[in-house]
Amino acid sequence: MSTNLPRGLRNNNPLNIRINPANKWQGKVKNNTDGQFEQFTSMSFGIRAAFKIIHNWLREGRPFIETPTDIICRWAPPTENNTTLYIDKVEYIAKLNMKARIKWADKDRIVRLLHAMAIVECGAAYKEQLSIETFSKCYDLA
Repeated sequence: MSTNLPRGLRNNNPLNIRINPANKWQGKVKNNTDGQFEQFTSMSFGIRAAFKIIHNWLREGRPFIETPTDIICRWAPPTENNTTLYIDKVEYIAKLNMKARIKWADKDRIVRLLHAMAIVECGAAYKEQLSIETFSKCYDLA
């Protein structure tokens, strides 16, 4: 894959999931060459992993993760990102009410949320490589 592509696309990890040795992801590359972010054998495995994380956050009923804004604040904390700008971009792309409660069973909203987050992570110039249909299929695998 071209080194000119954003890291998330090069790694088949469009939401830039950090390496955590405790995670035994399906489709994880055995010999990671990135060192900081997970690498997957296909884009679908990388997207599925992101859905698994969000599914666990919402399923466990974490008291402070109830809205798209809560998810983004945890995913892209202000200590590492311009979280307010990230939220604004996701809201614009996904056409979501970022303060409305979200449940895992709301597939359409969850898919639009993660799809928009991937576009923010990788850059709007690469949205053609990030099909909403792929995200919808990966939701069903989580």
